Amino acid sequence: MFHQPVLKNRRTLLERAEKFISDVYFTDCNLRGRLYGESWPVETLASFLSPKRITFPEASKQNFAPYKIGDTFGPTWWTCWFKVTLNIPQSWRGKEVHLLWECDGEAMVWRHEQPVQGLTKEGEKTSYILSECLRDEEPHSVTLYVEMACNGLFGAGQGSMIAAPDPNRTFSVQKAELGVFNRDVQELLTDFEMLVDIVKAQQFHWVKKWYPGLFSQIQHFVKKGQFVPVGGTWVEMDGNLPSGESMVRQFLEGQRFFYQEFGSYCKEFWLPDTFGYSAQLPQIMQGSGISHFLTQKLSWNLVNTFPHNTFFWEGINGSKVLTHFPPGNSYEMKGKVEDLIKTVKNNKDKGRANHSAALFGFGDGGGGPTQLMLDRLQRVQDTDGLPKVQMSTPDHLFSQLKAESDLLCTWTGELFLELHNGTYTTEAQIKRGNRQCETLLHDVEIASSLALCRGRTFPYPVEKLQELWRLLLLNQFHDVIPGSCIELVVEDALRYYEDIRRAGAKLLHDAFEGLGSKGNPPGVFNSLPWERQEVIVTQDAAGKTSLGEPDTFTHILCMVHLYFCSVYIFWSKISYHSACFREAISDGCNGNQFVMFDDVPLFWDAWDVMDYHLQTRKPVLEVVKPVHVVSSDGLRSVVSLTLRISDKSTITQEIIMDAMCPYIKFNTEVKWAESHKFLKVEFPVRVHSSHATYEIQFGHLQRPTHRNTSWDWARFEVWGHKWADLSEHNFGVALLNDCKYGYSVHKNTMTLSLLRAPKSPDANADMGTHHFTYAIMPHSGSFQDSSVIQCAYNLNFPLRLIQSCPDTVAWSAFSVSHPAVILETIKQAEDRKESLVVRLYESHGSSVTVTLRTALHVREAWHCDLMERQDGTKPILITSDGIILQFSPFQIVSLLLVL
Repeated sequence: MFHQPVLKNRRTLLERAEKFISDVYFTDCNLRGRLYGESWPVETLASFLSPKRITFPEASKQNFAPYKIGDTFGPTWWTCWFKVTLNIPQSWRGKEVHLLWECDGEAMVWRHEQPVQGLTKEGEKTSYILSECLRDEEPHSVTLYVEMACNGLFGAGQGSMIAAPDPNRTFSVQKAELGVFNRDVQELLTDFEMLVDIVKAQQFHWVKKWYPGLFSQIQHFVKKGQFVPVGGTWVEMDGNLPSGESMVRQFLEGQRFFYQEFGSYCKEFWLPDTFGYSAQLPQIMQGSGISHFLTQKLSWNLVNTFPHNTFFWEGINGSKVLTHFPPGNSYEMKGKVEDLIKTVKNNKDKGRANHSAALFGFGDGGGGPTQLMLDRLQRVQDTDGLPKVQMSTPDHLFSQLKAESDLLCTWTGELFLELHNGTYTTEAQIKRGNRQCETLLHDVEIASSLALCRGRTFPYPVEKLQELWRLLLLNQFHDVIPGSCIELVVEDALRYYEDIRRAGAKLLHDAFEGLGSKGNPPGVFNSLPWERQEVIVTQDAAGKTSLGEPDTFTHILCMVHLYFCSVYIFWSKISYHSACFREAISDGCNGNQFVMFDDVPLFWDAWDVMDYHLQTRKPVLEVVKPVHVVSSDGLRSVVSLTLRISDKSTITQEIIMDAMCPYIKFNTEVKWAESHKFLKVEFPVRVHSSHATYEIQFGHLQRPTHRNTSWDWARFEVWGHKWADLSEHNFGVALLNDCKYGYSVHKNTMTLSLLRAPKSPDANADMGTHHFTYAIMPHSGSFQDSSVIQCAYNLNFPLRLIQSCPDTVAWSAFSVSHPAVILETIKQAEDRKESLVVRLYESHGSSVTVTLRTALHVREAWHCDLMERQDGTKPILITSDGIILQFSPFQIVSLLLVL
């Protein structure tokens, strides 16, 4: 028999143990076996299978067939719904009654048409509390539904994270019964367990939309202080691949949702799991009202140990945020003594910071803490020999850390994760969809803003744009845009991109009509704030492609000018002479060299590329169709070739030189059917420099081209956005792209990562046909002075042909007086329908004064933060020349223009 003494006063755990030993008489030492006493079978158990997820109302109307414990069902990725009828014995009055449920997959219990708890065998969630103390007035007959996904907590792998999912895996329920829970046994077991140890965000929106009853409960507990919303962004996003504007929208949508639904903004950016951290995040955080940052993924570094747990993180513009990495190196601790000891032992900033966080609960898969975890932590709040434990809030933690921050160190620049570098390339169609949709929404917002200003009757598509942005932001979740997701998620993501493309094209067409786009002669819409000289390909009514003539174009936005001249191209090998008549490719080498590598990582297939893959380099040399001229005239010259990668995979490429274009374009089609292979393209250039430069969000940073130290070596595969550049004094070469993110620059070889072929968690990852464009751009002088940044924008933001009347007058809405400053965004203000938000950033890394000129009638101009909240008490002075602005290096400036 067991006796649980009631201890009202606080005492050490050892004192409690002595009390237990004197008060407890043991007849059975198998405490876990005594957690449940009497048991009772469920009255009925029935199920039905669905190949896709359906809502509860749909599920409850289905025909359920009898189910027998142990029967298998499936296959992988299907959903099995169970209807459970229970009759609780009358003799269990006053007792704690649980439903015991053990299954292979992930499950959710529904009661009274609301989701109430998750269940999974992989952890401690195998029971649901029906009643904490059964009363007479409670119904003893209960009907529950259990929604079970036919997959495990981490997908449906076959025992390895580099093995393909088993599409035909079957699942079963091993236990479904009622049990009387012995709370006193649980209390005693927890005490002894601790003694033995001593001796040794989008998600909220989904909840509101799908489970409104549960969401109202969350709001209730938020007001009581028992539920603390954290995050700050729309989803737990990837920290590398989204554009700068996408990152701003993650915070804008997330913070506004938190404020509207819970009454406050997040003070901390909570990003436990992501695959690296852009050096512009500190500035974006600060502009979004956030000064604190918590994460832990950098503890996964494969080579080097990050030297801090609590520190100030400084971004490329000098912005700083107080940052904390929980020293336990986990976001799903279980409240055990070993977790607490590890947290204190691992703290690299002891003496500089005396507080730290221990994140407990089910972090992967969700579910939060269990009662058992809470009981464990309650036992050791103030125990001799252990760290003091306090249940607290993130705000309180950071207040404590800030109070003792005088001695904290500062880390400057990016927080580079030395792992998961395959995510810069995996699932190339997702990367392409992300870049194209970012570009499309950028253009839609600018065109819609200008249509609004020109006619004042144009209905700015507020709700539709928010819907499309939220779809795009959803796909920037840290396991979607990196490509580390199951095949069903890939299918959803690609469908979302198609939805954005379709709806975005319609919005763009509407905006062009609002700009007066009518008639037959083609005009040109340029969404970038500088003059552009480009060859545009048009189609006639029969679909025949032709090059545009200068006199057929109308200038719509930002002073588009088209100039044409003759150019002569010779191809003996793929090389390039710049304006300074200097060869760009190294002697004895070929540019545009495709290379293949074996790609079998140690741990996680879709996530990782290991350094040893570099030893397997094999050039792609087999020619199917040799280089031949496709077209050549005064405006554009095109040659084409086809190479064979293997019996199943080929590369077909058009190499394009346009008049007045400073770079060579490579329009590429790859038919890809490989397994555990990595395709890249190399440019060994005649440049010597110890560092290469890569574009990141709202700026750029440098990384070494050598491998002197372990920190350098760990960057054998890095991420960047639209361009990378390798320059020495007065000469350099830039590598541009329209949808790729993985780079490597070692010594003088510039490499762009193109395609991978992992088999887990998506067995068909990247199989199929791919289209992408990259470009090589030699230049004299620095990349800043040679317009590399502008050329990369030009490659990604095409001039758009629109219909215009013959008498349409060229119109330039905005221009910036200095090329260092990029006008990134023009949109309607969130809460001011008669105002625009204009966002600019300094791109060269310089301090500069510029003038923003506009053809719009602007009554007032104000500085605002990224949440579009007005800064200052006085508007900015508007002169006859425009709005004069001061920029420091890589500074982001947002303006609120009142029309």
